[in-house]
Amino acid sequence: MPRILVVYGTRPEAIKLAPVVTALRRTHCFETVVAVTAQHRLMLDQVNGIFGIRPDHDLDLLRERPNLTGITAGTIEGIEPLLAKYKPDMMLVQGDTTTVFAAALAAFYAQVPVAHLEAGLRTSHRYDPYPEEINRRLATVLASLHLAPTSNARRNLEHEGVDPASIHVTGNTVIDALLQVHGMHLPTTEPALDRIGDAERLILVTSHRRENWGAPMERIGRAVARLARRYPQARVLLPAHLNPIVRESLLPPLDGLDNVVVTAPLDYVDMAHAVAASTIVLTDSGGVQEEAPSLGKPVLVLRETTERPEAVEAGTVALVGTDEDRIVDTASELLDEPARYLEMARAVNPYGDGRASERVLGALGAYFGLNEPLEEFAGEAAGAASAGTRPTTRRPRVHPVLSRLVVPLREAVQPARAAMRKPERETERSLNWGAR
Repeated sequence: MPRILVVYGTRPEAIKLAPVVTALRRTHCFETVVAVTAQHRLMLDQVNGIFGIRPDHDLDLLRERPNLTGITAGTIEGIEPLLAKYKPDMMLVQGDTTTVFAAALAAFYAQVPVAHLEAGLRTSHRYDPYPEEINRRLATVLASLHLAPTSNARRNLEHEGVDPASIHVTGNTVIDALLQVHGMHLPTTEPALDRIGDAERLILVTSHRRENWGAPMERIGRAVARLARRYPQARVLLPAHLNPIVRESLLPPLDGLDNVVVTAPLDYVDMAHAVAASTIVLTDSGGVQEEAPSLGKPVLVLRETTERPEAVEAGTVALVGTDEDRIVDTASELLDEPARYLEMARAVNPYGDGRASERVLGALGAYFGLNEPLEEFAGEAAGAASAGTRPTTRRPRVHPVLSRLVVPLREAVQPARAAMRKPERETERSLNWGAR
């Protein structure tokens, strides 16, 4: 039986790997060992608790002021003895964090094949996003199995000379996770979410990326403040990252605005509720770009580049950068013009159909000769565009294979999540921000 060592360290990795780990542990085809680096701490633990995942090993690398060098060295040193102990047949990593690159490098040193989930995302700008763009390029060089979320990601990999036979287009597992969580019907735990229930419209804002630190994030803060003043009947919800560099740039322009609600980072369930309740979403997060369109929410991306062009092409996302006037003008257009709003809200999400984790298991099985590969994810938007027609509105459904996991997951989640309620978490939050 092939042994898979799954390694992750941050909240986004945990979200996207949770459906895969759950599926791996419910199959009799693989032995699964889970190790976390804790590049994030509390936010990582929250996601593991939601999905009922107990890591087999925790490297606990988070420090008060983490840096990329320390995370890289700590991950390699921490993963090396696990590779020696378990002698896995494959390591599975996800995305583009420093944990991903360092763990993949450690696996390479031990001559263990690496499967890279969400492979092939590119901006072609080495410092945008930083350090993610280089992390994922290096992960590609180190990987033997490339699990690309979209056909565009496959093309990026093939353009770089990756063997097409080693690439499988799976769709993005973030959609699997989102649909599973919505199927659990879990309550919110953030009291501030009660204050947005009667809002005429809700503007959800998240911003934390390193390339936006300083002046770009100050412009984002000013733009959000202008929107709050322009639309006094609307509410602005801003779950603020705990990094003081982020808060010092983003929050000062919002001080004193009664319709702006600033919270600590929301756990995954609360964030899913917030996205579902929102009218529009302003974000520099990659995961939110993928999640919000699944719930019919227009997204304005607060970045100059994106490694997720599929949603821009499909019409679910608009790339607005950090120019203050452009952010305000584009958001106002959506809030003032129903036809423009519906055009974005009704576009089809090109990232997944809830079956990505099933395809990941199929690709792993095919690698070890256990089965034939499953049919690849094509993406509805791409198909409609090639046919010369506009995609019709259709919400993704939970695939029957995944729907059978919802009830046992919900039963496992409720006690674990109840134990993580505020205010006990607040003191821990002060250290819960990590370098990417």
